[in-house]
Amino acid sequence: MESRKMRFAIVGAGVISPFHARAISQHPDAELVAIADVETDKARKLADEHGVGAASIYADYQEMLKRDDIDAVSVCVPSGMHGEITIAAAEAGKHIFCEKPLDIQKDVMNRMIQTARDRQVKLGCVYQRRVMPSTVVAKKAIQEGKLGKLVLGDAYLKYYRSPEYYRTAGWRGTWSMDGGGALMNQGVHGIDVIQWLMGDVESVFAYSAPLVREIEVEDTAVAVLKYKNGAFGVIQGTTSVYPAQETRFEIHGENGTIVFADSGIKQWKFANSDEPMPEVEGRVNSSSDPTKISADGHFVLIDDLIQSIRENRDPLITGEDAKKAVELILAIYESSRTGQQVFL
Repeated sequence: MESRKMRFAIVGAGVISPFHARAISQHPDAELVAIADVETDKARKLADEHGVGAASIYADYQEMLKRDDIDAVSVCVPSGMHGEITIAAAEAGKHIFCEKPLDIQKDVMNRMIQTARDRQVKLGCVYQRRVMPSTVVAKKAIQEGKLGKLVLGDAYLKYYRSPEYYRTAGWRGTWSMDGGGALMNQGVHGIDVIQWLMGDVESVFAYSAPLVREIEVEDTAVAVLKYKNGAFGVIQGTTSVYPAQETRFEIHGENGTIVFADSGIKQWKFANSDEPMPEVEGRVNSSSDPTKISADGHFVLIDDLIQSIRENRDPLITGEDAKKAVELILAIYESSRTGQQVFL
């Protein structure tokens, strides 16, 4: 593909859309050319901030997708609509940059992946914690066998979200549109990370419930995992604790330990080695305020999507990859509902 700028459109002008808009606008090889939202005032505000003309604001995303001058679409709508928009964009021959989670239903995710493959468009998903420096060096150390046989892989995902947070957007905290609570909305990033580092999960046993918020989905969950490589693990996810805690990952193997959190690496210790702790930057802690997340991860993944289109390769985080965290969360919900161990 020639090296003209990649033209992006955004569907959904809510809380997460400015991160996409900023990443696109800051990228030398990208430009934002259109925005769609049923609430056109929101779309207009975002358009004004990023120099998108009034003629490129749409109430109906289907109308926007008819344009030939759109290469890729950022999907920033509520989770339960990701499938619909992604499939429509793929059918229209557009590449897709889908916000997490990929979708909230297994069959819908499979359709999204299949449609993108059939139409030969790229489907990239936003799990920006994967490109955090701490995650990257931890992954490399595990791949190099520094920990030896993996024994434990734990994720502590303790967020705080106020009652107002759930009241300000009607779709939040619902099964139909949010697909779940603390795990599906906030914890999905950390669940993606622990599974990426440790490998696929074989089975899970879990409890989850709304313990303090008046919502139909969970605000608190705990799960015990068995990984396919034989290691065990724990996931704790919540939006109900005050104050919010740093997101934290603890990986233990027979020959070493890696612990890292939002603020950076906490422990980096291997048997028969005095390797110093890598010096990596932490990230903005978003455990209490979703508008405070760093846009850097979005920029890295937008850049990767552009390169994947130009080089005709898979994006860093494919649909098949992005699906795994959601399938694990769905298994946790099933275990909590049935009181049984669930095999993935």
